[in-house]
Amino acid sequence: MSGLRVVPTWRHGHERLYVCGPDGGNIAWYDRETGRVNLIAEDREADVLEALEPFLTGPVTVGPPPAPTPAELARLTLHPDDDLAPNRPGEALLVALERDPAPAHRLRPDPRRRALTAEQAAGDALDRLEGAGWHTLHSIPLPGGDRIHHLLIGPGGLCVVHALYARKQRVRVTDPMVTLGRHDPEPLLRRLRATTDRASYALTAEIHPVLALVDPADLRVTAPPRGVRILRHTDLPTLARLGAVLKPADVEALHAMARDRGTWGKL
Repeated sequence: MSGLRVVPTWRHGHERLYVCGPDGGNIAWYDRETGRVNLIAEDREADVLEALEPFLTGPVTVGPPPAPTPAELARLTLHPDDDLAPNRPGEALLVALERDPAPAHRLRPDPRRRALTAEQAAGDALDRLEGAGWHTLHSIPLPGGDRIHHLLIGPGGLCVVHALYARKQRVRVTDPMVTLGRHDPEPLLRRLRATTDRASYALTAEIHPVLALVDPADLRVTAPPRGVRILRHTDLPTLARLGAVLKPADVEALHAMARDRGTWGKL
């Protein structure tokens, strides 16, 4: 018996199988998507392949881990507190609800819960693009208390995505106003454009604003809004069909810059 165990992990819908030694340290990992076994301890190749045998889904290549790219090296230099990549969809709301929960007998639902549901639904849809060369960062804090719900970076460019809870409600869009059910109209598109402009300034890149509506009963847009895409959250994966404008190296460089909290502190 080699004493090795296989530990599956998931990130953004992408599975990776780590092979751990008796002391818990990783000695290899298997990426099913690429069909590659990356060996940290090269002298344990036979033991690693034996441990992975029940999990292998086809031919595999075996070798040392690939050399990190400049973008990956930049990421590795980030202090964990400055790395925004681990943020969950709705991270700021999750923290706020944990620190200041709503009263148990509140008459009306806490609006933060609905906002969290919207960000999680939109975030889950965007995370499914990860394997197609896209990256999504969630809940990016901006100076002054503002926040980017989601930042999508990929071959088709960059998008700031704002999620709006609209379950079973009619939504009417008359640029820049958005009317949700019987609520008063709000200039949401104006605020979304302003947030997108701040993101463009921080990253020195063109970024497109997207309004993602979560489960609306009906959507009416009186005229195409200036420069803003309006989608149901279930249609967010269609953003992957945008024509390629960025090279893979540019995508990784922008992702490395965007995940650094310091990038946003200068706004």
